[in-house]
Formats: sequence, structure tokens, C-alpha cells
Amino acid sequence: MDVDIIFKIASIGILTAVIGQILKNSGKDDISTLATLAGVVIVLFMVVGLIADLFSSIKTMFSFASLLL
Repeated sequence: MDVDIIFKIASIGILTAVIGQILKNSGKDDISTLATLAGVVIVLFMVVGLIADLFSSIKTMFSFASLLL
């Protein structure tokens, strides 16, 4: 796992927080909530992709282990 993905998730979080605060201070609370929700969904899709890669790697490791027995 690269450190790049951690920086990407952190940058999306910081950007979402800044946009949320700007929108909230300008009186657009509902749009602020939608922007925050969009940030969470983007990060969730990134994490789901990483978890899928993890399960694929685990499946490959166990298939190699069964061949050795």
C-alpha cells in the first residue's frame, strides 16, 4: 500500500471541510451537507476498491498455499 492513498484521502477530507465551512458561513447549509456527503462517498469508493484488492490478494495467497500442501 502506498502512502499516496493516505494523502489523497486526507486531501479530500480537508477540501471537503473547507468547502463545507465556506458554504455554511454563506448560509447554504443544505448544499454544505451535500458537499460533505459527496466527499464521504468519494472516499468510501476509494476504500472499497482497496478492500477488494486486499481480498483478492488474500485469495491468491491461500490458493498458492493450497498448492504447496
